[in-house]
Amino acid sequence: MTVPLPTAATRWRCTLCGNLTRFDVTRSSKVVEYVHLDLAGEPKVEERDVVSETIESVRCRWCNAVDQVELVDRPGAGS
Repeated sequence: MTVPLPTAATRWRCTLCGNLTRFDVTRSSKVVEYVHLDLAGEPKVEERDVVSETIESVRCRWCNAVDQVELVDRPGAGS
């Protein structure tokens, strides 16, 4: 099941318990990173470009429901 991404005008809400704030998100990402190694060999990511990203599942932290989220309007988003 594909989970819809929240937008600037929407947010997630658990349909079972009403949670709006706490979720565990499992996602797959394909990224291109520019990694700079210092002289000691310690890596530091200086640039990161997300090529693609897919949300695989969203679990509610309150009731443990998986993929039971819906998009609802954010307060004040219609203004």
